[in-house]
Amino acid sequence: MRSEPLRMLNKALHSQILVKLKDGHEYLGRLEKFDNCMNLILTDAEEALDGGATTVTKYGKILIRGNNILYIKTTL
Repeated sequence: MRSEPLRMLNKALHSQILVKLKDGHEYLGRLEKFDNCMNLILTDAEEALDGGATTVTKYGKILIRGNNILYIKTTL
């Protein structure tokens, strides 16, 4: 049985999400894939500030390790 966070990620697949890491960095991008350890692949990713209001750097595709994630916010 899947846990609630994994169900939320499955619903957010191919949608825009905001990921905040334990070190304070924030990344905004489209959730392409994830696994049971909550490792994420984001496409059209960018490093952001203030909850995604300001872009710092643009990336193409990035991998975020699940053990570094503080929280994930789905955006509309």
